[in-house]
Amino acid sequence: MRALALYGAATTLGSLVLTALTAAPAGGAAAPAPVGPPASPEAHGTALAAERALASGIAFGRCPASESLPDSVRCGTVKVPLDYAKPHGKQIELTVSRLRARGKETVPGTKNGKGGTTTRPVPRQGALVYNPGGPGASSMYFPLAAGLPEWKKIAGAYDLVGYSPRGVARSAPLSCVHPKDFAQAPTQSPVHPSESYKKERIARAKTYARGCARKAGDALRHYHSLNNARDLEVLRAALGEPKLNFMGASYGTYFGALYATLYPSHVRRMVFDSAVNPDPEQIWYRNNLDQSAAFEQRWADFRTWVAKHHKVYGLGATPRAVQHSYARVRAELAHKPAGKVVGPGQLHSTFLQAGYYDDVWPMRATALSEYLKGNPQPLIDQASPRPETARDDENGNAVYTAVECNDAPWPTHFATWDRDNTQLAERAPFETWDNAWMNLPCAYWSTPRQQPVDVRTAEGALPPTLILAAERDAATPYKGALELQKRLPGAALVTEKDAGTHGIGGGSNACVNKHLDTYLLTGETPVRRAVCAPHREPNPVSLDERALPSGIPAVV
Repeated sequence: MRALALYGAATTLGSLVLTALTAAPAGGAAAPAPVGPPASPEAHGTALAAERALASGIAFGRCPASESLPDSVRCGTVKVPLDYAKPHGKQIELTVSRLRARGKETVPGTKNGKGGTTTRPVPRQGALVYNPGGPGASSMYFPLAAGLPEWKKIAGAYDLVGYSPRGVARSAPLSCVHPKDFAQAPTQSPVHPSESYKKERIARAKTYARGCARKAGDALRHYHSLNNARDLEVLRAALGEPKLNFMGASYGTYFGALYATLYPSHVRRMVFDSAVNPDPEQIWYRNNLDQSAAFEQRWADFRTWVAKHHKVYGLGATPRAVQHSYARVRAELAHKPAGKVVGPGQLHSTFLQAGYYDDVWPMRATALSEYLKGNPQPLIDQASPRPETARDDENGNAVYTAVECNDAPWPTHFATWDRDNTQLAERAPFETWDNAWMNLPCAYWSTPRQQPVDVRTAEGALPPTLILAAERDAATPYKGALELQKRLPGAALVTEKDAGTHGIGGGSNACVNKHLDTYLLTGETPVRRAVCAPHREPNPVSLDERALPSGIPAVV
């Protein structure tokens, strides 16, 4: 799945979801008995690695300066086998961050008959591990969520734990090309590519796949979702937690569901926000086609909103007129890139973000409007590549590619890609071909492919879990949440109707957050399904009043 995590952070802290535990013992508890096929070398290796991690724990200390975390957050590492079938072989280290539970919460109270607040103690309930998706994203920043109002109660009761999965950042990092080569700009982005352009992209995909194999060597085949789930089991043990408390967003829901399938008796609480469709037939080629189709709907939502505010932006009073304005900008950038670095490719990447988060709609509409008025600076500020993030961006893309290519079979003949994406682009041109080019290295991948696990648990094997989904989510279409609920008996689904933000827990919808808080703090879920009205649409801001900050990343 193409996700914003590839370019750095999958989700802003304001829209993070939280998952909670209830009455979990503190550290030092023995790990649950391993489950899974007893004859599997990987199952044996995982159990052995978890046993070692429980014994050694994590030596938390001051975080490296490169993490840019405050002194209140502590960092450490946990060792996992590169190859779980060879647990005594090469080990890699995953970086981990943690903020201890505060042990108190602020509540309304009275003092001397006057209004105010007071604090009261809160029992520690364990560690909460978070993954923001990708594949290729780190959650080392996650403990900073404790500073947000929505997280005060949770941070009082739970250690907030983030980590970088294998391959990401300082966790045995993967790389496929030089960061400068990855961040080349300006680039083209034809909606209906010519045959010569297709040949160019095929050559680039082959070169990229060879670069991954050359730079990673034999290790490349060990970067996949099953190993991410096994790493999560070792991390649970290293934290001293008898059972796992986990929140996964986007791709994080997929390997979280793999964990639930492999280790259902090890789960205490799980929240799946913006769920990937786990059907083995969907992983990953068909999921990407579905994603491209869903982005067309979300792109239409953005254009409808812009047209509604034509008096503010002047981009057209109908969605079709707005599309014409956007196409005009694309054409001009193809002829003369803004700031010499913002071409059609950079424009598309920037406006793709509007399909993920509607809170960026005013900023994107303003940039488009100002450009057509002769002021390209807002667009340059938002769409220019950032040299300071080039290394992280390349690393994220390398991990994304390795995991998705390793996870499942992909079509190996371009004729299949050409047929499917040409047909889809006729009705969904916005994202289709760019998404195809991003994944095309998987057609020429050299390492063995996994067969996707049939995600599912038996009735009663898994404690209640919570699925959150926006009905118009483009990155992880809504039918994925419905499919996941069918496969995890006892899972409850909370749906935000007529909304499309990717990642809705802890965001702007009070109804969603109420269901989430109830689950996190009490363990209770809706009987099966609950529906919330959509959050408010963003308010446009007058162009005369809006001041765009400088250095806005192309994708956040």
